[in-house]
Amino acid sequence: MALDFAAGCFGGAAGVLVGHPFDTVKVRLQVQSVDKPLYRGTYHCFQSIVRQESMLGLYKGIGSPMMGLTFINAIVFGVQGNAMRMLGADTPLHQFLAGAAAGLIQSVICCPMELAKTRMQMQGTGEKNTSRKMYRNSLDCLIRIYRREGFRGINRGMVTTVIRETPGFGVYFLTYDTLTRALGCDADDGYIIPKLLLAGGVSGMASWISTYPVDVIKSRLQADGVGGANRYDGILDCVRQSWRREGWRAFTRGLTSTLLRAFPVNATTFATVTLFLMYMREEDGGAKDCESVQPNLQHSSL
Repeated sequence: MALDFAAGCFGGAAGVLVGHPFDTVKVRLQVQSVDKPLYRGTYHCFQSIVRQESMLGLYKGIGSPMMGLTFINAIVFGVQGNAMRMLGADTPLHQFLAGAAAGLIQSVICCPMELAKTRMQMQGTGEKNTSRKMYRNSLDCLIRIYRREGFRGINRGMVTTVIRETPGFGVYFLTYDTLTRALGCDADDGYIIPKLLLAGGVSGMASWISTYPVDVIKSRLQADGVGGANRYDGILDCVRQSWRREGWRAFTRGLTSTLLRAFPVNATTFATVTLFLMYMREEDGGAKDCESVQPNLQHSSL
């Protein structure tokens, strides 16, 4: 358990650093006004943020996922590992169920963390030097939301987070398990790193594709009210308004930047965690192949 926790921290931190700029672009595209859009697409959004807000603009809100990283990985690793032991046989179905259980439980931490991240990412949109900042950092953001809206406020988007994370984590672990079995790898395999990168990257993309429309609704609900009055009365109202104003394309906004982010982030995370565990367990005379290591990794916040 201690090794899993340490490996998750290393892998998760690497994933956050690699992927956060893409996440900022994704959120900006998801929540921008359809009547007066600021960005024409993924590249234009990325270019505009750098030009108007500097490179640091891409890393707005990174404190929140970094703060929640330890807690989320501890929950995911503990729940998924214990679930697999309780289920017994290492089967694809059990991998899905164990991953889904981990996704469900970690939503408790993930939701407020992503709320702060989203609010920070939207703060000072289009401004290089924001003169009036509503939030100083992610923690200050959560404290202010709690003072204004109470416990319910810091858990805005919890239902959509659970709907996204539960099947998303299931698909994540199922895909990784299937790919590592198909590719085959061990400590002496000269191609182990490319195989791990491929398996991790594809797993992340598959997970996001499976639940992406829910993520769009979650982002819109969590960004609702920033800089003005609330537009949505709830999940169904958000879905109705998004469909009526934008059609099916509303539920794919930011998908390109998400997939561009998903592959390198999850490839980096999976490879880091798996190689760390393989090395440490080999030192103890334990598992030497990536199938038996089965790292349990963070999906939503990376």
